[in-house]
Amino acid sequence: MLALLLLARIAVTTDFEGGNVGKVEHVSPTHLRCGVAGQADQDGRNRQADWYYFRLDHLPKQPITLDLVNLAGEYNYQSPAYSVTAGTRPVYSYDGVTWQHFRDDEVSWEQREPHLTLRFLPQKPRMWIAHVPPYTNRDLANLLKGFRNSPWLEQQSVGKTVDGRDMPLLTITNPAIPEASKKVLWLMFRQHAWEASTSWAGDGVIRFLLGDDERAKRIRDSIIVKVFPLADPDGTARGTVRFNGNGFDLNRNWDTLDERRMPEIFSQHRAITEWLDAGHRVDLFFAQHNTEKSEYLEATAGAEDPLAQSVFRLLKETTTFNPTSPLRSAAASTTPEKPGRMNVVQGLHHERRVPSLLMEQMIEYNSKLGRCPTAADRREFGAALVRALADALTGIEPSRHQAESGKP
Repeated sequence: MLALLLLARIAVTTDFEGGNVGKVEHVSPTHLRCGVAGQADQDGRNRQADWYYFRLDHLPKQPITLDLVNLAGEYNYQSPAYSVTAGTRPVYSYDGVTWQHFRDDEVSWEQREPHLTLRFLPQKPRMWIAHVPPYTNRDLANLLKGFRNSPWLEQQSVGKTVDGRDMPLLTITNPAIPEASKKVLWLMFRQHAWEASTSWAGDGVIRFLLGDDERAKRIRDSIIVKVFPLADPDGTARGTVRFNGNGFDLNRNWDTLDERRMPEIFSQHRAITEWLDAGHRVDLFFAQHNTEKSEYLEATAGAEDPLAQSVFRLLKETTTFNPTSPLRSAAASTTPEKPGRMNVVQGLHHERRVPSLLMEQMIEYNSKLGRCPTAADRREFGAALVRALADALTGIEPSRHQAESGKP
């Protein structure tokens, strides 16, 4: 009977939202090679292997070896580029809800044929494995359902995706206080489907702003917060990387609007420009992204911009933001002289001079946290992020914030 159990084939499935895996090879009953499917753009370029999310069933009570392979890619037309690296630590779950990282001693990297190997002893016959803790359209829907009666929240759809999903936009403020006395902050999360950690941060933003904290009340009274909480619903559902259903990068192409081929960018751009054209202001636009081991902030107004400097200081001193470089000046484009390569902050600044910031946060080991960031870390960061941005917009400097919070 034991021999039969050991010979039972481990099943690898992705029949759930966000699930994705490439070719699977069963080397032995306890050794799998799982390809990372990756995704290329509309021209078959810039393939990135940034996302995997699958379930293992019929796991034996034996040590398992799992190789993540087919990792080589291309980024901004430069190759080879690797998103799964020696420093990335996959996450696992036994219930599909609670996630933790594999330990360092369970992970190894092979440089000759670049791949990441997991060696672990499963505790249950079923487990899920992913690049980072997943956050799905369903998670967002459940979050917003809990706040559907909030007087501070307005929900709308600004358009449809390639697959026909709604493009959500949230407005959070105290509607009883006139707009004229308020600043306006726009936030964007999850432009790239693999960057699920940004959705956890966005989740933290929403929970904090709609909660009972006194600082949340002050922010609602003094700021209109507009949030794109999940800017790539299709990719999030399909478990892809960074391109929409037609192959277009949702954080490029902000200088080549196309309603048919890039309806996601078109609808978000229209929401922002219609807001401006109606006579409203945008005091700051902030877009959050994830990368492997870099963490930084870049400003379209340049590194000498006072608002950008204030945001950088506040984030560094009052949050877990762990910059690996000083405040950066944003370039005019990600790929100069090539159309369709402006990201969201570059495009908005080029077209409408919207003051904008773009943040990248690492998914690898963060020395400030002392670990790879967890979903809880990201959610807590989201709350701290919106507090820091609000303080910068309303002129509260780090020293005053620390005095109010009692933190050193």
